[in-house]
Amino acid sequence: MKLSSLYTKVASIALIVLLFSCQKYYDPTEFIDEESALTNEADVGTATIGTYAVLKNASYVRSGHFIMEYPGDAVAQGQSSGDDLTRAYRYTHINTSDHCTNFWSQAYKVIAAANKIIEFVPDDASAGLLQLKGENLFLRAMMHFNLVRIFGRPYPQKNGDNPGIPILREGLTDEEATSLSRNTVKEVYDFVIADLLKAAEMMTVAKSNAFASKEVAYALLARVYLYKEDNTNAVKYADLVINANRYTLLQGSEYSGYFRTLPESNRETIFCIRHTKVEDRSMSSIGSMYFSGDVSGNPLGQGVSGWAEIYASKKYYDFLTKYPEDLRNTFVTPYIADGKLQYNQKLTPVTPMYYVNKYSLQEGQINLSSPVYLRLGEVYLIRAEAEAKRGNVDAALTDVNKLRERAGLSGAALYTESKIQELGKSALDVVLEERYLELAFEGHRAYDLYRNNRPMERNYPGTHSLSNTPTTDLYQKILPTDNRVVFYIPQAEINRNSKLIQNP
Repeated sequence: MKLSSLYTKVASIALIVLLFSCQKYYDPTEFIDEESALTNEADVGTATIGTYAVLKNASYVRSGHFIMEYPGDAVAQGQSSGDDLTRAYRYTHINTSDHCTNFWSQAYKVIAAANKIIEFVPDDASAGLLQLKGENLFLRAMMHFNLVRIFGRPYPQKNGDNPGIPILREGLTDEEATSLSRNTVKEVYDFVIADLLKAAEMMTVAKSNAFASKEVAYALLARVYLYKEDNTNAVKYADLVINANRYTLLQGSEYSGYFRTLPESNRETIFCIRHTKVEDRSMSSIGSMYFSGDVSGNPLGQGVSGWAEIYASKKYYDFLTKYPEDLRNTFVTPYIADGKLQYNQKLTPVTPMYYVNKYSLQEGQINLSSPVYLRLGEVYLIRAEAEAKRGNVDAALTDVNKLRERAGLSGAALYTESKIQELGKSALDVVLEERYLELAFEGHRAYDLYRNNRPMERNYPGTHSLSNTPTTDLYQKILPTDNRVVFYIPQAEINRNSKLIQNP
């Protein structure tokens, strides 16, 4: 069955999955006992598609993007918004944040749906059932990992001995599931790693990049180990992905069109949250916040096809355009009208309107995108960072240069050990700069800084200046130890579960 028709068919199934799998955690008084719903492999397959459908909800995808990407310095908000996303950008967090509440709730709904299948399928089941159980283990691990990243402090701070998020295992009673305390960051990481290792063992089918498979689990393991600063294992699992030869770094025009192509045909994407043409979210899409234009990618004014309120920051744009031949310039579309760069006039100083198109124009639809969660370019950078931290400078620079070469850079734009010494930089400096260039707008930047004990500094136009006196002072600096590095636990969850202790 084609993926598009499959997703359409399971829309109602996803609702059923929510009813029997998710209400158990969130509203036990409305829990519907559906123990008889899963009886065979076909049922489990259908329910698993339902879990992926739950993952695609805007409460997870859109809200998650806002609270992961907007605290970074690759983006600039050009005007205040009535949407809660402004608080994520400005670091003026509140405990009733809409996007945090949405993300927390939807992530646990995915976990609850996955748990139903994990509990049903025994570890000695058929290969087909184990494949499906492995996919749900991956989804459960992914949700816990993203939750602890947003609501728990980076692992290197106190070696994981900070409050994380509740671990929701399979097999809990209603009372147990609704009265969980926060596990430590370390406990959550250990749980995630165990799930991913088990998932990798169970998955034997190389599915498309809209589904989990062995290498997808390996790629996330590489990221988890990197964030944990277990650099040996980060290299190990990055190598397993790279050497599997399932994925290829896109080159030339294919790379320039990375985010516009049919996701299944993208040989670099390891895992994405697939959206089909009928799932275009229009003005409610992620891309709507970054871009307004026509189907050819030509920029137009705000409100034509999108809100276009979030731009590439001047800091990022200046760093990117140091090399005009860098193909990554194609992911930023300056809004030029009558031969002049346009500025958002709603702030002082005014904000240059550098549109971002990484979440637009998939398959020729302006606001359609399938957000990429894991891709081979990141895996090379995971390995590079881990090697830099192990003191293997040549290995780190080799991986960095591989990405710079595929971006069209050569000669003096490439790095050698002597060159970085002349620049007064370390190998880690170079890797983090390359992550800034390569993974911009994909939800990594702020966390990359904080987990490496580095501050996030903004000195460019944007609404962060509204936090200052005078508001024309553009400088904002967030230290990695700042309370604002993590978001508040949603107050609605604390009201529901008094064992949840709030972040300071």
